[in-house]
Amino acid sequence: MSVRLPATRNRVEAERPRTPPAPARAEAASPYSVFRHLQRGKPSSAVGVGVIGCGYWGPNLVRNFADLPNARVVAVSDLSVERLTDVHVRYPKVKLTTDCQDLLSDPDVDAIVVTTPVSAHFEIAMRALLAGKHVLVTKPITADPAQAALLIEAAEQRGLVLMVDHTFVYTGAVQTIKQMVDSGNLGQLYYYDSVRVNLGLFQRDVNVLWDLAVHDLAIMDFVLGQQPCAVAATGAAHVPGHHVNLAYLTCYFDGNLITHHQVNWLAPLKIRRTQIGGAHQMIVYDDLEPSEKIKVYDKGITVGDDQPGGMESRIGYRSGDMWAPKVSLTEGLRVEAQHFLECIEHHRQPVTDGHCGLRVTRILEAAARSLSQRGQPVELLVETGSSREGTLDLSLVQRSA
Repeated sequence: MSVRLPATRNRVEAERPRTPPAPARAEAASPYSVFRHLQRGKPSSAVGVGVIGCGYWGPNLVRNFADLPNARVVAVSDLSVERLTDVHVRYPKVKLTTDCQDLLSDPDVDAIVVTTPVSAHFEIAMRALLAGKHVLVTKPITADPAQAALLIEAAEQRGLVLMVDHTFVYTGAVQTIKQMVDSGNLGQLYYYDSVRVNLGLFQRDVNVLWDLAVHDLAIMDFVLGQQPCAVAATGAAHVPGHHVNLAYLTCYFDGNLITHHQVNWLAPLKIRRTQIGGAHQMIVYDDLEPSEKIKVYDKGITVGDDQPGGMESRIGYRSGDMWAPKVSLTEGLRVEAQHFLECIEHHRQPVTDGHCGLRVTRILEAAARSLSQRGQPVELLVETGSSREGTLDLSLVQRSA
C-alpha cells in the first residue's frame, strides 16, 4: 500500500483542474504517483535513486544522495508512516510508499539502496537486480555467503552494479592507511589489531560480530589486500535470550601476519581504535579523534643474528619520531555515494563490490561456527576469480574538509 500524506495531497488536489472521473485517472492519482510531476530541479540524466528502509541509517543515505548533483532521490519506502512523514518534511518532492514494490516497478528509479535489517537484504536486493536496478546494500551484504554469491551472479549476468555500504573504506583516514601499506613504508606487516566497543545498540537480528566487526573486517580486507586462511572467535551473551554482545575474533594469514578484533555492546566507553604494526613503522588509527585520526610511529625492533649472548642482547629497540599525516575529513558516506553513481555512469566495478561483501560474510560465517565451538579455529577457502580492479576517484577523499 502507498502512504497517504493528507496535507500535501490536499494541496495538490486543490491545484489540479477538475475533470470527470475515469478509471484510467484513478490509478494515475494514487498517493505514490501524485508526486511524479513535482520532481523537478535536477537534470533527467541524473541517476534516479530509490531508498528502501529509512530507520537508523537510511536518512543518512537519503541526505547524501539528495545533495549530489548527479543523483535524484525519486522515492523512499519504509513500513513506518511516521518515518516517511519525517522524510516528507525535509524532501517534499520525494515519492513515499510503504510498499517497496512501488520502487522496483518505477521506471524513474535506476538504482535501489537497501537499508533494511540484514534478514531482508537478499530478497530485496535480488528483486531489485531482477527488475534491472543497480543495487547498493548496507553491511553486511547478506547473512549467508551462498546468498551473496547469488547476488553477485545476478548482477554480473545483467551488467548491473552491486555495491556494499562499507562506509569506512571511503574515509580519508582509511584511504591514507591503504596508500601507506601499499607503499611498503611500514615494511613487513606483523599484526592488525582493532577495538570497536560502546554501550549498545543491541541488534535484534544479528550478534555483535555481524554488527560491529563487519566494519573492521571490511577495512582489513581493503587495507591488507589479502584473505585469512583461518579464523577463531570467542564471545558471550550477557542478556538472557539475546545474541552474543561481546566477542573476540582472530584471523590467521599465510606467514606470520595475524589480526585481532574486539567488539562489545556492553562497554562504558566508545572506542574506535586500530593499530597496525610493521617491521619499519607502526600506525595508530583513532576514528574518534577530531583531526589527527592517524599517527605514524617510527618505532620497532632490530634483531642481530651475529650478536653474542642470549636473546636479550640480540634484540635492539628503535624509537624515532611520530607524525600525523593530513587526511580528508569529507564524510565517507558522501564519497561512497558519489563512487556508486560514477560506477553506474561509467560501468565500473566498485571498490566495495559484491565480492568484497562475500569475503567479509565468509569470515563472519566461519566466526559464527568457531563461536559455537568455543573458539576452535575454522579453516577458510580463499576466494579465487574475484575482482579487485575497482577504482576510486580520490578527488573527494584527498580534499580536506
